Amino acid sequence: MLKVVTVLFNDFETLDVFGPIEVFGRFPASLDPGFYSLKGGIITSSHKVPVMTEPFPSELEEDYALLVPGGIGTRALVKNKEFIKALEKSGKSAKFILTVCTGSTLFSKTGLLDGRKATSNKKAFSWALTESPRVNWVKKARWVKDGSIYTSSGVSAGIDMAFGFISDLLGHDIAMKESTAIEYDWKDDPKWDPFAELY
Repeated sequence: MLKVVTVLFNDFETLDVFGPIEVFGRFPASLDPGFYSLKGGIITSSHKVPVMTEPFPSELEEDYALLVPGGIGTRALVKNKEFIKALEKSGKSAKFILTVCTGSTLFSKTGLLDGRKATSNKKAFSWALTESPRVNWVKKARWVKDGSIYTSSGVSAGIDMAFGFISDLLGHDIAMKESTAIEYDWKDDPKWDPFAELY
């Protein structure tokens, strides 16, 4: 069983979280999603969706994947040293790291993406480049996998990445079957990205 430590902060992008969580929650024998924030308590998305969270775990004995969403709340958090330090600590212990949208820019402030390939929301791509020039940012990609780190493009791309992660973990056929079950047109090619040309 792999714990999914989903990092929340005020003004996170709703679909960045609940798209992947919908996918992961369909595999209860393999994945156990949970919601965490720096101090715990109720965290509210940019669409006013409240979520009860636990404080960042200081130690987790079990293997876990770290899920970091994006959203307008990332703009202030990239300068929050306490948050970045806690995110770095969680990232160093994670078996897998998955980011959605500008969550990759936020996570990049830990330094754990330096020298690695990653992508982000194309609408905010220049911000990612400015914040973390040591990351090998990939402009055209639905999602990017570099070792145990997965980063995805804007908002709905997190769902495609989540199925890509399931494909790597449990098999392509299993991922495709479940995407069909929820009537989702999974783009299983991580290089598929028509949106990169729009911005």
